[in-house]
Amino acid sequence: MKKRLVVLTGAGISAESGIATFRDANGLWEGHDVLEVASPQGWRKNPDLVLDFYNQRRKNAHSAEPNAGHLAIAGLEKDFDVRIITQNVDNLHERAGSSNVIHLHGKLFESRSTLDPTLIYPMEGWGLKKGDKCERGSQLRPNIVWFGEPVPMMEQAMQETMQADIFLVVGTSLVVYPAAGLVDFVPDKVPVFVVDPNLPDMRRRPNLHRYEEKASTGMQKVAQVLREKYL
Repeated sequence: MKKRLVVLTGAGISAESGIATFRDANGLWEGHDVLEVASPQGWRKNPDLVLDFYNQRRKNAHSAEPNAGHLAIAGLEKDFDVRIITQNVDNLHERAGSSNVIHLHGKLFESRSTLDPTLIYPMEGWGLKKGDKCERGSQLRPNIVWFGEPVPMMEQAMQETMQADIFLVVGTSLVVYPAAGLVDFVPDKVPVFVVDPNLPDMRRRPNLHRYEEKASTGMQKVAQVLREKYL
């Protein structure tokens, strides 16, 4: 039976594909206060701004390509039972060939009803506009988990983490909660690998392996080590 490899990824891995990280040091995202474009209050105040903002994110993601980090993780499925938990809303893991991906913060290429959150629709293009409605007649919004909203996939992510044989953290600063708290659910005996050019603060634990580099280069080294040590 293949060992279960649980991978937590963040904005750093997609940044190498040209997708802007969620926010920079002054709390802005592409020039906007994050609460203007990523909160229920922002949506109520100015839905046109929010729709346009995510249309631009979608357009950018549509033209982006998976990088060597995404591809290295997808390639590990040949030898491991890989479960990806991503904070990213893009579909680059899936496009790289990964088959089991949990999106904690929603999916950029989906819309959902403002009346019934269970009504979710795939998007083929990148544009979502005012007047696009669900089957019950309410406006569609991006299927993104905004600030102040519950994270519906969190419980499943916790279960996956607790069942990991190996845990891997790639391209995340581990400061955005509740996702950052997943590392506390990794069993103590489980080896943890961390790949990021700015290594996050983590509590000391046995069998912790840190790679201070980008996902595109670090993941290729980690993939080799995983195959040598755990197959």
